[in-house]
Amino acid sequence: MITLYGTTVSIDEMTVVLDWMGIIVFATTGALVASRKEMDVVGFALLATVTGVGGGTLRDLLLGLTPVFWVANPTYLIVCLCVACFLFFTAHIPASRLRLLLWLDGIGLAIFAVTGAERALAADVAPVVAVAMGTITATFGGIIRDILGGETPIILSREVYVTAAVLAAATFVGSIHYGVAREIAIVSAFAVGVVIRSAALIWGWTLPRYRRDRESDFHDTNLSKIDHPAIRMVNIGSATVYFS
Repeated sequence: MITLYGTTVSIDEMTVVLDWMGIIVFATTGALVASRKEMDVVGFALLATVTGVGGGTLRDLLLGLTPVFWVANPTYLIVCLCVACFLFFTAHIPASRLRLLLWLDGIGLAIFAVTGAERALAADVAPVVAVAMGTITATFGGIIRDILGGETPIILSREVYVTAAVLAAATFVGSIHYGVAREIAIVSAFAVGVVIRSAALIWGWTLPRYRRDRESDFHDTNLSKIDHPAIRMVNIGSATVYFS
């Protein structure tokens, strides 16, 4: 039990609230992408809905939890549609829709990483699978949103993104595994996800990136120009041998 402003809230109620917050936040990001692309109200509804329920749908299907959550409770769809209609008339108000999109996406990422991992643990899967399901829940809806909206997927951005979801889910799963109280595990994991993603947005945190060896690329390009039926190229270790 958690006490907020004098009101006692059970951990189950808190989880439900977080789940609904995640749906609303991600549906909002879908509608914001639709506004950036100047879509009609149907486009708003489509992007809001697939973003809001996309990650959870894939999670439930992979876990064999059928019917999936929004089929069992169509209210999720209704809420996504309401968010889409509301944003259709108000999306022009924020000064920077892209900035708002990124921040809301970070909050939704942290929420769904936690609730996705929790739902996976409730399905009695291995801890590593629960972390994977949390990550999928947190990122897949955004991937669909960006592809349908013709945007470069945020998952491909230079800043830390998927890593924040992985660490949030891992924090929750690890905390539960080592006997930490469920409410503390939820709050801690959510905080980890938000802090890491926020830091990535503010300070441009990135993971080490692969750098191509330009000399090797030049060498490979020259070799690719060799096109003769009587010559066969074989790589042996670091050496290249030609047979005619």
